[in-house]
Amino acid sequence: MITVRNISKYNEEYPTVITIGTFDGVHIGHRKILDKIIHHAKGTELKSSVLTFFPHPRMVLQKDADIKLLNTIDEKIIILEGLGLDVLIIHPFTKDFSRLSATAFVRDILVNTLNIEKIIIGYDHRFGRNRNANITDLIAFGTALDFTVDEIPAQEIDDVSVSSTKIRKALEEGDVQTANSYLGYEYMLTGVIVRGKGIGKQLGYPTANLSIAENYKLIPKNGAYTVKSTLDGKTVYGMMNIGYNPTVSGTEKSIEINFFNFDADLYEKKIQVAIIARLRDEHKFESVDALKVQLGRDKENSLKYIQR
Repeated sequence: MITVRNISKYNEEYPTVITIGTFDGVHIGHRKILDKIIHHAKGTELKSSVLTFFPHPRMVLQKDADIKLLNTIDEKIIILEGLGLDVLIIHPFTKDFSRLSATAFVRDILVNTLNIEKIIIGYDHRFGRNRNANITDLIAFGTALDFTVDEIPAQEIDDVSVSSTKIRKALEEGDVQTANSYLGYEYMLTGVIVRGKGIGKQLGYPTANLSIAENYKLIPKNGAYTVKSTLDGKTVYGMMNIGYNPTVSGTEKSIEINFFNFDADLYEKKIQVAIIARLRDEHKFESVDALKVQLGRDKENSLKYIQR
């Protein structure tokens, strides 16, 4: 997959079949559109392409909107590449860009730069300054500028009762099962392993502390989870705690992972963790010994999930 991080850097000449959107989560609803462009491009000279934006438009246009996203931009790249997409264009979303007229957007960007031959888009897509242009306008532009528009009707999209907002809500409530079913994959956290206080090691459950640089990334509800990761080329399972470690008087929120049957040094390494299931809420236990007993139960329950 070719990834271009600014439309101005795009210099390919082949014709494209394209779709446009933020695609936060790249969930099963998004894939109805993505599968169509990828399938359409196969067996033709067209390249399947996605035009997406970063930062998320709401981050720019609604400064008071503390939106949390399901994917970092790097995670989104990995997911889209895995689907078999040919080209991903990530354009910086700014206030100036948001003021671009619908005519300029379609003529200068879609046609003259991205060389679209076909666009496949949802029935409710809006674009241009103040989002004042709709699918009817896009079809008219296509007639005038020689490209076709395939509209995905409401019924087809609504058949998949899923949205990024629903997934965010599920994760904030700790409902990993629902979130993963909507995503079509296990929700992931990506970050660098940093040194912690070594409390897990003292308890007999040494942990890798995950630091996530992107403050817009949605972190699920505090609690214990079963997870997996690919480390040194192997799938490794473990359990993860998100929270403040109240039993040992913790004051800062942390993400700590105890990997099973793995003891290599992970400090300063970037890893990705997939969340399989939620085990329990975070609790303040009566004693450190009570916490150790619970950690043993968490490991047993994690192993049950893994063995399913």
